[in-house]
Amino acid sequence: MLSVSRYMPLLLGFSMAVAACGPAAATVIATRSYSYFAIKGKTADQLDQQLSTNGPTASGSSARHPGATKIRFGGDATYVQAGGRCRVASAKVTVHTQIILPRWTNRKGASKQLSMIWDALSSDIKRHEERHAEIARNQARAMERQILALPAQPSCERMQELVTDVSTRGIEEHDRLQARFDRIEAVNFQNRMMRLLNNRIRISGGAR
Repeated sequence: MLSVSRYMPLLLGFSMAVAACGPAAATVIATRSYSYFAIKGKTADQLDQQLSTNGPTASGSSARHPGATKIRFGGDATYVQAGGRCRVASAKVTVHTQIILPRWTNRKGASKQLSMIWDALSSDIKRHEERHAEIARNQARAMERQILALPAQPSCERMQELVTDVSTRGIEEHDRLQARFDRIEAVNFQNRMMRLLNNRIRISGGAR
């Protein structure tokens, strides 16, 4: 079967507004959606070939993957100017993840052994992609904290520059964390699949 997927990040931009005085506030808005691509087959080789042919591509690559996660960050911030200084009044970071997964459309009549292999593989693909989404949500929260922690600046224009710098560095760190996760998953893929299959065989009392 295929190796683990690649995530697909999209960059964010922060807008600016000046607000009345008030305590700093932060909001992370995270949404998630699912979409599916169809595969067909009656053997493991056929399913593998279908994943290689029909699976989604990642940004900057023509290679197909068994699953993918599209990630889009966004956000805005408001500022308060008083006493010749500007500080962050509120920050909102948004992150939307679209998880793309395979769906085996002609499973009916397949052997129990092949169904067991597919269940193990598809559950691992889903877990992997949902972890990509979780990494994105965690990074959005980290960016929010960093924005709110920025010290007051002489002007709101300067504060906007710092917020933009924080968001840019946050996206770069997000990409590093996602790439690191993919590297670890790729190394452990075979052992992980064997554990999943063995567990399913034990629970079912053995494949017949």
